[in-house]
Amino acid sequence: MGTPTAVVDTAAVPTAVIFDVGRVLYDWDPRILYRRLIDDDRALDAFLRDVVTHEWHFQHDAGRDFADTSAELAALYPQHAELIAAWGPRFLDSIGAPIAGMAALVDELAAADVPLYAITNFSHEFWPPFRAREAAMFDRFRDVVVSGVEKLVKPDPAIYRLALDRFGVAAERTVFIDDNAANVAGARSVGLIALHFVDEPTLRGELQALGLLG
Repeated sequence: MGTPTAVVDTAAVPTAVIFDVGRVLYDWDPRILYRRLIDDDRALDAFLRDVVTHEWHFQHDAGRDFADTSAELAALYPQHAELIAAWGPRFLDSIGAPIAGMAALVDELAAADVPLYAITNFSHEFWPPFRAREAAMFDRFRDVVVSGVEKLVKPDPAIYRLALDRFGVAAERTVFIDDNAANVAGARSVGLIALHFVDEPTLRGELQALGLLG
């Protein structure tokens, strides 16, 4: 007699998936851009640590205009004004290739007719050109909530509630995937099935266990 096949309770299988974008679907690191502009490694490390910090960039995710944030930063670091100014027009150069395996995983979910959505902390100015460049990926998504447009950022529970309402999905039947532990905790606080992204093989196993992938 063969080994019994595991039976998935279809009544408990999630019905939709919400992805984060940066560092889940695509690599993102300011170093990818600025290593092209700063030859000296120590100077590059110092610039990324002290000038164009993640805290400074978070203002864009929260909805501030680059013209305002760059002017303020250049006033503090006039010696770096040209490098700071490059952030806006060359922001897409800080976004690398899709994370290994993730494009194929998205394709599999889409082929299985799983509704796909995203919630991303992303500038309202930088998102449209990125979305256009990566249409092959995002055309598979039914909707994307962008923090800079809404002026709400993860892990504020309000952005998850807004997304659930807009997407028309139930939290307890929806998987949310993010690489940031605080964002995962925020999603869990509103009832989402929140997974902490490590890599594609780990995520694939988790989605298989949930019955979303064969």
